Amino acid sequence: MSDIRVKICGLRTEADVAAVARAGAAYAGFVFFAKSPRNLSLAQARVLALAAPVGLAKVALVVDAEDAALDALVEAVPLDMLQLHGHESPDRVAALRARYGLPVMKAVGVADEGDLAALFDYSTVADQLLIDAKPPKGAALPGGNGLSFDWRLVAQRRWLRPWMLAGGLTPANVAEAIRRTNARQVDVSSGVESAPGVKDAAKMAAFVAAARG
Repeated sequence: MSDIRVKICGLRTEADVAAVARAGAAYAGFVFFAKSPRNLSLAQARVLALAAPVGLAKVALVVDAEDAALDALVEAVPLDMLQLHGHESPDRVAALRARYGLPVMKAVGVADEGDLAALFDYSTVADQLLIDAKPPKGAALPGGNGLSFDWRLVAQRRWLRPWMLAGGLTPANVAEAIRRTNARQVDVSSGVESAPGVKDAAKMAAFVAAARG
């Protein structure tokens, strides 16, 4: 599984970025959502993005952000990808991809078979898909809740674009998740933390090692 690509999301310090790079992850995720304990200001994110070594893709997670906020984000922070984690429509995804000239990853929450149709819709406009556990009704966060979903729903399936598995992954279960779904990319946030928003370097290293097996 050495070709598995890992994204670690919700980084908040330069030490986090260094630990992610040292562990061998492919993507570093920065969160721009005020309700999240992982939220960053543009100034904080710029420092982290500039500290990222060449080859570590810098991904900005946003939730139903308006153009003005995204304009400011893209101008201030050197990014490699936008991750849309809200209720953005396929048309909105296509428009943002064209507006900024950046690859776009669209997150889709999955709880049952009925949620899979959206993956096909978004695969026609996004560069990548992130398949996450659908947050429970009334949840404050659209992701990063440490919840998983029934992996059998996506096992051995293919879409028009590369996809990434998320939702409740930890160093203890990521290898099993990959084996059962055949995912080639995985995403983690709360599963490598010692407290909400506080990344644990040892857990991050263990997650990447387990994923790449």
